[in-house]
Amino acid sequence: MAFVTLKDVLIKARAEHYAVGQFNINSVQWIEAILKAAQLNQSPVIVAASDRLIDFLGGFDWIVLAVKETMSRLEITVPVVLHLDHGQSVESCLAAIDAGFSSVMFDGSHESLSDNIRLTKIVTDYAKKNGVSVEAEVGTVGGNEDGLISGIQYAGLADCLRLVQETGIDALAAALGSVHGEYVGKPQLGFTEMAEIAEECRIPLVLHGASGIPEADLTKAIQLGHAKININTEANQAWFQSLKESLASAPKNHEPRLLLAPATVAISDVVSEKIRLFGSAGKA
Repeated sequence: MAFVTLKDVLIKARAEHYAVGQFNINSVQWIEAILKAAQLNQSPVIVAASDRLIDFLGGFDWIVLAVKETMSRLEITVPVVLHLDHGQSVESCLAAIDAGFSSVMFDGSHESLSDNIRLTKIVTDYAKKNGVSVEAEVGTVGGNEDGLISGIQYAGLADCLRLVQETGIDALAAALGSVHGEYVGKPQLGFTEMAEIAEECRIPLVLHGASGIPEADLTKAIQLGHAKININTEANQAWFQSLKESLASAPKNHEPRLLLAPATVAISDVVSEKIRLFGSAGKA
């Protein structure tokens, strides 16, 4: 089964007021865990590799091969997007496209708006020639963002409109109060700004840093146009907790399979929980 693009799954999600979850790969176990949960819940899914982890994961070509082989082995029939998360350069995005990723995010949010638009346009022009979707970001999501520690810088409506209109992106990550990593205190999402951006930009919105946001706030964000929601920290925390429990219960066990199998199930459980919360179960 071939990969699909963000357009293939997000336009319908936005129209029907549900969201498709993006779940990041941190090792080969994550691939199986994510795909199993998506198939179990008959949900479309976005499997993502963060740019900063590409070398750790074996490179673009290996990631494409690993996800395709896992889909084949598990007989996955639900729509799967293979997405580059937080592409840190134009070159990385083009390399992902050439390797077979069906979607890329170019993150020019740390550039000036004019440079963000210029560089994003290079990516979108190349992506469209190859049938690949593009996500871009305006503003700054707080917390630890792919090795960059930063505060929250809310996206402005005018900036969002310019980025969407001048680049032709398929999905917009507008920073509106979310944070990568663990939250300190209660998240403060800008729902008023969210509603204005969704109405004016008219493309699916993306919520980064969704791990730890209260369920009621996530539901409201979905109703206000967020059709893609990114989860990573919660899955990693579940994996870590399971691994700690396995080590504590059998401290002399040194067989990786016996330690990692329960942790892989823990990742799947988180993915299933989020799929149901986002409303994408049964939407494949």
